[in-house]
Amino acid sequence: MAIYGEQVISKIVDDGNISAIFKYGITRDDFPTASERQAYDFIVRYAQENGGRAPSYASLTAEFPDLTYLPGVTDSYEYLARGLKDAAAKRMTAQVVNGYIDEESGKHIPSEFAEAYQKMSAEEFSEYLKNLASGIKMRSSVRNCQKATDVKTDFDKFMDEYRARKFGQSFKIWRSAFGYINEQIGGYLSSNMYTWYARSGRGKSVVVMVEALEAAIQGATVLVWALEMSTFEWMARAYSYLSAKAGVVTAQIDGVDYEAGFDNKAMLMGRLPEEYEQGLAEFLRTLNETIAGRIILRAVDDENFSDRSIRQLEADIAEYEADVVVVDPIYYMDYEANTSKTTGGDAAATSKKLRLLAGRTKTVLHVITQADENPSEKGDDGVREMKPPKRAEIKKTKAVLEDAANTFGIDTLAHEGRGIIELGKGRNGGEDARVEIVYLPNFGIVREVTRGDGGGQFVSGF
Repeated sequence: MAIYGEQVISKIVDDGNISAIFKYGITRDDFPTASERQAYDFIVRYAQENGGRAPSYASLTAEFPDLTYLPGVTDSYEYLARGLKDAAAKRMTAQVVNGYIDEESGKHIPSEFAEAYQKMSAEEFSEYLKNLASGIKMRSSVRNCQKATDVKTDFDKFMDEYRARKFGQSFKIWRSAFGYINEQIGGYLSSNMYTWYARSGRGKSVVVMVEALEAAIQGATVLVWALEMSTFEWMARAYSYLSAKAGVVTAQIDGVDYEAGFDNKAMLMGRLPEEYEQGLAEFLRTLNETIAGRIILRAVDDENFSDRSIRQLEADIAEYEADVVVVDPIYYMDYEANTSKTTGGDAAATSKKLRLLAGRTKTVLHVITQADENPSEKGDDGVREMKPPKRAEIKKTKAVLEDAANTFGIDTLAHEGRGIIELGKGRNGGEDARVEIVYLPNFGIVREVTRGDGGGQFVSGF
């Protein structure tokens, strides 16, 4: 039987320093016996009091005469740590399934697994097993040798990542539906968070839906958390967009013919003319041929959608292997705890974790929030002017601005058929750039205004 714990302790004493403990994430709970755990505590405490040095063989054996010292261990720390943690994970699993004898009290601790099986529903027990498996995996993992990157010497790491990005293996760019956004920021880069904001009822959900569905057309798996929209409503808008891309309907507005999709309002009311109903059914059967990716929707009226936490979002990303994620809006998520005890600290903590989640999962994360109402929008004649909100007007939390790679302010005048998307922050460029759009939601049309350089393109209809 392998004696990884005694080998690790002996090697640390021989080497005279304890850096391997932190380098490989070795903890006291990894050791199988009480004497080994006590020796671990002694070594760490000694190092804290003696400039990071490990105790000598003589000091260790004087404190723990029953501990077996093994001189001249030649195995690497990584190998020993892996063996130590693997044994600890198996030991933990056995204790959960079979129960165990507590070393201090001598009492038998009953099986946690059996109790969970008896008391939990099938769904709860399934989630319990998932968490147990995740815990075992984390318990057995060995931290990599190097936490940080040496910019001067680790150029091979850089070149490996460069080649991976070149061939699309680790880094992806999903093109915007709006050509001018692509020109300004190059599209949406994986591992980044993008924040969209507008005042109430100005089309922010519509615009972000366009971007999400465009990514799916390019081949992305898109996960949408629609936290204030029903499943049917979201799907109706999506089908209107997709049919508008195909130009299934021609709408004449002020003497101009526009390519449009199935009437969104008529679909919501269940009042499409019969010939359009048949056309809709036929069109939907073609979606598998026209959409290269997937669109996974979780909406506000889903019965099993009660957990809206960061943890659940990460679980959904992993389950569906999502490339692009939409959270609409962030302020309907289950916020993280406000450990800072400051106003808005819960929203700020949530935004920060979303940003880290995007990086960890290598996803493009679109987050929607709301801007404050602006009483000065209307001029002296009482007519509202189009003014995309500025960064300072974010209503719920300013953290979503700081954590985003780019921010986008949106405003529209539906009765005039126009709108603006304004880039408010650009880590990779594009700040203060404006995209002018045709916005005719009653006729199912949202498109970038055609510019002289040919950058405009029809993109959507709602």
